Amino acid sequence: MMKVPVKNLDNEQVREVELAEAVFAYPYKEHLIHEVVRAVQAAQRSGSHKVKTRAEVSGSGRKLWRQKGTGRARVGDIRNPKWRKGGIVHGPQPRSHATRISAREKRNALKSALSQKVADERLLILEDFELDSHKTAALIKALGGLGIDGKALLVDTLDNSNLGLASRNNPKVKAVDALGVNVYDVVDRPFVVMSSGALERLTEVLSK
Repeated sequence: MMKVPVKNLDNEQVREVELAEAVFAYPYKEHLIHEVVRAVQAAQRSGSHKVKTRAEVSGSGRKLWRQKGTGRARVGDIRNPKWRKGGIVHGPQPRSHATRISAREKRNALKSALSQKVADERLLILEDFELDSHKTAALIKALGGLGIDGKALLVDTLDNSNLGLASRNNPKVKAVDALGVNVYDVVDRPFVVMSSGALERLTEVLSK
């Protein structure tokens, strides 16, 4: 049985909550996490790299000089890849860098990453994320009172407008919905701060 304290924004413990061992005591699988993080980063690439082939560069298709009798090497048009400003051979073309990762692999990698946060005591559960203000300074002050002074992932609901507004101006904190948590965000940030409501929703999804 795994129990962790549930605190309020004043860093006062209000109760304890039991964590599902199937989710938060999952074995640490570094290779699986690595593969899923690579897949997330690959999917974020635009893939818009592009060079022009000899069919696309500007220039006439006229043969520059006759084939024989000049003493020079035979040559075709000026768009030849051997010439300056000619086309590029086998250059990059627009494509998707996304790789296939199954839903089961994503789910297991997330459970593994969250379990490691629990083992490192870097997962904090709050009774709620009800902020009095949408000001970024107020949020940072509250997190500082919880002992968080670095990067943190804040997990609640999309309906919490104050949290969304307060977190978007500081690159060290990121607020996401409980169903929008991914492995990259968890491993990229030392702390994960989660409301009790978000914990229930996330546990329900990952327990399937």
